[in-house]
Amino acid sequence: MDGKITAERIASLIEDAPAWALVGIAAPGESLRAAAQLEVAQHVYGGLFPPMNAEATQIPLPW
Repeated sequence: MDGKITAERIASLIEDAPAWALVGIAAPGESLRAAAQLEVAQHVYGGLFPPMNAEATQIPLPW
């Protein structure tokens, strides 16, 4: 993807979130709902802003 944040991209990331979290959002228990919401949010955030690979950008030190 091109890095542009669109509603379609967010919808796709939500669709790809772990199944337990998607089901858990509608769970009757408040703690399970909260955990599911956090999991979906982390999944979407990670898809929009992937962590940088430190080793790929690290300049090696001379010996």
